[in-house]
Amino acid sequence: MERAQQRAAAGAEAPVPPEPAETALELLVHGVGGTTPERMLDDPRTVRITGDDTAAVFRRAADADAEDRPAGQRAEPVPEAYVWCNLTSGNGTRALWLLLLPFMVVNLAHWMRPTAHARPRTVRLYGLLVRLAGLTLTVLLVAAACEVALDLAAWQCAGTRACAARHSWLGFLSPAAGGWWSAPGRRLALAALVPAALTALLWYLSHRTWSAYESQQPMSQQPMSQQPLSRDPEPEESGAGGPLGRPGFWYGRRLVARLRAAHTAAGLLTVAAAVATPAAAFDRRPGGPAALDVLGWSLHAALVALAAVVVAVVCRRGRSEHRPDRRLDRHLVRRLPLGALLLLLLTAVYAGWPRPPWQSAGRLAGDTTFGGIALAQGLLVVLLAVTAHTLYRTAPDPRAALRGQGGPAVATLACALGGVMSGGVAQRVADWMDGTGGSIPGPPVLLTWQASVIPPLLLLLLVLVGRLAGRAWRLARAERATVRGDYPDEPEDPERTRRIARTRAMATLTDDAPLVVGVTSLATLLLGAAALAGALTGHRTPARAARGAHPLVQGAAETAQALGSWLVGLGFVLLVTWGRRAYKDASARRTIGILWDVGTFWPRAAHPFAPPCYAERAVPDLTWRMATWTRATGGRLVLSGHSQGSVLAAAAAWQLTPAVRRRVALLTYGSPLTRLYGRWFPAHFGPAALGALHRDVDCWRNLHRLTDPIGGPVALPGDSGPAVDRAPLKDPLAYGRTARHPLPAPILGHSDYQADPAFAEERARLLARLHPDLPAPRPGRQAQGSAGRSSA
Repeated sequence: MERAQQRAAAGAEAPVPPEPAETALELLVHGVGGTTPERMLDDPRTVRITGDDTAAVFRRAADADAEDRPAGQRAEPVPEAYVWCNLTSGNGTRALWLLLLPFMVVNLAHWMRPTAHARPRTVRLYGLLVRLAGLTLTVLLVAAACEVALDLAAWQCAGTRACAARHSWLGFLSPAAGGWWSAPGRRLALAALVPAALTALLWYLSHRTWSAYESQQPMSQQPMSQQPLSRDPEPEESGAGGPLGRPGFWYGRRLVARLRAAHTAAGLLTVAAAVATPAAAFDRRPGGPAALDVLGWSLHAALVALAAVVVAVVCRRGRSEHRPDRRLDRHLVRRLPLGALLLLLLTAVYAGWPRPPWQSAGRLAGDTTFGGIALAQGLLVVLLAVTAHTLYRTAPDPRAALRGQGGPAVATLACALGGVMSGGVAQRVADWMDGTGGSIPGPPVLLTWQASVIPPLLLLLLVLVGRLAGRAWRLARAERATVRGDYPDEPEDPERTRRIARTRAMATLTDDAPLVVGVTSLATLLLGAAALAGALTGHRTPARAARGAHPLVQGAAETAQALGSWLVGLGFVLLVTWGRRAYKDASARRTIGILWDVGTFWPRAAHPFAPPCYAERAVPDLTWRMATWTRATGGRLVLSGHSQGSVLAAAAAWQLTPAVRRRVALLTYGSPLTRLYGRWFPAHFGPAALGALHRDVDCWRNLHRLTDPIGGPVALPGDSGPAVDRAPLKDPLAYGRTARHPLPAPILGHSDYQADPAFAEERARLLARLHPDLPAPRPGRQAQGSAGRSSA
């Protein structure tokens, strides 16, 4: 540290250009599932250089002052490990994010739009349709809570003597008790606390994560006096190389705040409508109280007006990426939810007003509500598909999944997940309350129809999985000859050959994901439309609608209804059980963390209640570390990313200034940049964007294996392809027992790329290829790298 301060003092008098070979750094970024700095650095003694308990940069203890030692003492670059796993799989509360799965999936659909040229209005329309689909998911979730609390519990069970007798906790709500809360309107007003509390919980989770994640400002947002690296006014500053290079891409506070206010208000308005509608229907009957009738109409008009404002807020504005937008619409963010809450309170007072003849009977308007939501979601998905096709035609990309229809397909699956979760809750609560059956009408007929289409959907998926398994088996047989050709000088071991060939064949199943998603989403859309039509035409369950038909048809309908009801309930129970286990079990929590590592890379652009985007913290972390280190030392830097870490590395490289990018070499391994992100997110990781990244960084090499189910070649077109991709690495490293591998070498697949000698070879090549004529740091900047390390 003293030596660094002496250099800083000397630099104040005269710049001292550093030797290009004096310092070399390898910044390691791990992949999905997380790891420890000790494992990444292969040393039990590590120190934190900078960061906090959530995400930090670590070094070996022996390398903490590496920049202060002569270059001759280091034969290899100094390794640093950026550990970000706690952003997604830290404590047990992350398990609650499983309940937000539909929101996360619909948010992914926003980023799956096809590449488009000269169609800004169509691009905006695509984002608008996805945001509206996300809004319907919020309404669906709150409506499901209203169905359970208001309809099944307060309206049906508490209003039925036999059901209320079985559940003593509902006794004070029963009309037989004659208490103050026994009036139907007051029961509904009290039960409204459940969906209102759910909405408040979603608001709280979104606000808390909004403060922790979206508040991480990009480097250009800091005052100039605090910036360790000035931003040169070059053309690339506007985001050359793709949208991920735009200054405001990883800073979405304003949009998330607006959407959070709109979705919170939508949830509260859904609760208010559920409370006001039964009371207003009673008041509109002949002979009803005129004053209450007028008040009911007024409240409904206010609900419609405020709902229109909510839709307008969602439609009005999307993301601002070309520049960081720090302005918050504070009046809108505060007043819109408060207005909806005030309207809910007025509605509760209106519903609780005495109406002596009023008694609860039958079901509430659940079929109309859930039917309207399903119809709206279907129309939005169809419009989204048309919009995606229009965008795809402007710049067809053969790599894009489903010919640009990945976003609409995933949006369909998000709506299906929301329907399954909603139906599962309602079915299980109804079964629990009804006991032996027959005492209450039960959940809406539409939910029963939606559950009944699950068995045929699973049967279709079973056939598809069987087909893929057969293809993998045939490929494994054909791959045996290739395996033997890769190890020509080894004695043949048939079992070893079959195992390697089978691993390679199974790794190719990842490439069939578009087929599975496409078939599932199309079948879901068609079966959902059939369920909606069946529920709205006869208002009877499938079993009752099939009475009098052919015995085979009747038996199939009864079986589908019974099995579907059981499956939808089991699915929700498994989801809750998995979340409970993840809360207590660190290994299960890590497994769930892997799902979030892939699903929450993208900012919250379509749904504010989705799990937060960890990249809005990780990308600025990496950008700051690379910029400050290169500015302080002028040394060479290899950015080394594995799996999902390679995606973070690419995103961080795009955010660097051109001067810093010219000092950085990129090494990726087990990377899904093309195999996953390039296919499903073509507008952001397509060939044009990755080609620009190859031109922007000084040099880039990518390693992959045929046995890796996740990573693959970048496969840039033309001469750039071989320049980036190395030939597939051998896996296993040895076919049989050798002097170097006396024990059988494992099949590594997606893990442990650093065990291959090719890793060190490619890293050395990248360091040698970095430009030797690096510009010298500005006076007084040399000590900043050591100053950053003092936080350890």
